[in-house]
Amino acid sequence: MKLSREVKTGILVILGILAVVFGFSYLKSSSFFDNSSTFYAVYDNVGGLQSGTQVSINGLVVGNVSSIRFKDDQFKSVVTFSINEGYGFSKNSLAEIYDTGIIGGKGVQVIPVFDGAPLAKSGDTLQSSVKPGITDLVQEKLTPLQMKVEGAVTNADSLLMNVNDVLDARTKLELRQSIAGLNKLVSSFQLSANALNQVLSTNQKELDSSIKNVNTITSNFAKLSEELSKSDLAGTIRGLQGTVDNLNSLLSKIEKGEGSLGKLANDDEFYNNLSNASRELDLLLQDFRLNPKRYVNVSVFGKKQKDYELPENDPAATKEN
Repeated sequence: MKLSREVKTGILVILGILAVVFGFSYLKSSSFFDNSSTFYAVYDNVGGLQSGTQVSINGLVVGNVSSIRFKDDQFKSVVTFSINEGYGFSKNSLAEIYDTGIIGGKGVQVIPVFDGAPLAKSGDTLQSSVKPGITDLVQEKLTPLQMKVEGAVTNADSLLMNVNDVLDARTKLELRQSIAGLNKLVSSFQLSANALNQVLSTNQKELDSSIKNVNTITSNFAKLSEELSKSDLAGTIRGLQGTVDNLNSLLSKIEKGEGSLGKLANDDEFYNNLSNASRELDLLLQDFRLNPKRYVNVSVFGKKQKDYELPENDPAATKEN
């Protein structure tokens, strides 16, 4: 049976229409005879999410994004995505947009919730969230650092301006003079160091001899210390301490008037008697020296002894008076 040209043309048109429909469905990543469930999620910013993006649950691809459109005049985006048949989860589950790679790309993952709530049905709107990507995290961390750097640069600029204000022409001149003086001082120290090095190199033998003498003195002190440690220094100190204690006891008795020395030191009458006796003995010796005839009268020829006459201005009589 031969087909007419019109029938062949009709068949080709129908096949073309079916091809266009199937091709459009393929481009939308949805099957023409698909029995998947359709869900919705509302986002403030989809971050570049595109239609046809895969939808996954715990890393397994279970569907794709069908369309993205604005919901209202606030430009909130409504994302429509489909989930293949056979995957059930709570209507309280979360539809999250996340980065699929380091260099970019967005995807949708359903985070299932098992809270005993009724299962989500086709046409339900799930809760939504956006997981920050690496770029967002880096920007979040770098923004405070950028602000701090900008503040530090601003402060440094202000500091430099203040320094320029302080360092006027006169101050700069004085600073240059101070630096020049410091350079001269360093040069002087260098010359002194060179002179000292020359003195040390010239008197190296004498310095070595002095160091040897110091070592000898140190050795002698060490030997002396060793001998002192071997000697009964503690016993000597104890004996000296006993002597000091006895002396303190003797001085205490003298202060209390005990014993002969104590009575001598504390008896005023005894002291006065000794003082008077000393004075009288002094007068006696002086009178004996001045008037020996008063005490010694020698007669060679049996001459009668004359009575002694007290001379005038007798020092003994003067002192007695």
